[in-house]
Amino acid sequence: MSFRSFSFPRKPQKSPPPDETFKEAEYLKSLGERQKVVAVKLLDGQVVRGWIEYYDQRMIRLTREGEPNLFIFKDRIAYISEDTRKPSPQRRERSQGISNASPYGEAQE
Repeated sequence: MSFRSFSFPRKPQKSPPPDETFKEAEYLKSLGERQKVVAVKLLDGQVVRGWIEYYDQRMIRLTREGEPNLFIFKDRIAYISEDTRKPSPQRRERSQGISNASPYGEAQE
């Protein structure tokens, strides 16, 4: 009894995806232009939120409301994602130019 060797036509293998797509700068630029709030997760697990005001090959500048701005080296970043949390009522009022509170926390009439 003999076994026949069947050879099926092989599909050409796909090439692996590229290591670099060169879309990072384009994406960071669009986030900065729209002043889109992002969440930046650092390698140590800390998450900071703000909008990207500046970026270059090695770092980003994260501008935050009510907190100091940060320069973060890219090699310390795990990932950057658009912040999908709903803005707090206080932030919504600021963005719409509505404010009934003085800078000292007292209500104005």
